[in-house]
Amino acid sequence: MQPDDHIDLMMAVMATAFDPAFGEAWNRRQVEDALLLGNCHYGLAMAGVNCAGFYLARNGFGEVELLLLAVNPLHRRSGYARQLLQDLAAFAHERNAERLLLEMRDGNPAEHLYRQFGFEVIGTRKNYYQRPDGSRGDAITFAKPLV
Repeated sequence: MQPDDHIDLMMAVMATAFDPAFGEAWNRRQVEDALLLGNCHYGLAMAGVNCAGFYLARNGFGEVELLLLAVNPLHRRSGYARQLLQDLAAFAHERNAERLLLEMRDGNPAEHLYRQFGFEVIGTRKNYYQRPDGSRGDAITFAKPLV
């Protein structure tokens, strides 16, 4: 498969995985532009010939930041998100990263998964996200040490 095919798979998952009311899904151009920068990487979790999920991450100085993690709702609770996080940690370890980072909206149901995987809260951005009802919600920053 060519990378364009992989982006097609990612976009198909993105279309099903993110609640449109929050506006968190990226469009194809955003994904392509991120990958063109050279410091972004992605991983796919396949379920046979179908893509169950993906991650998109950015390499930094001693850190790897998880930008997106998405699993098709038909494949949730099947271990794909954990597999993707393990793949991301292995990728970060290969690059001698000292920690993984991620930021999510307060109330995101994935928080339980991230905490189980060893992520801990390191900061909060007050009123960063707009909720569907027009109110504001915090962004929570998490880190997982790798050393």
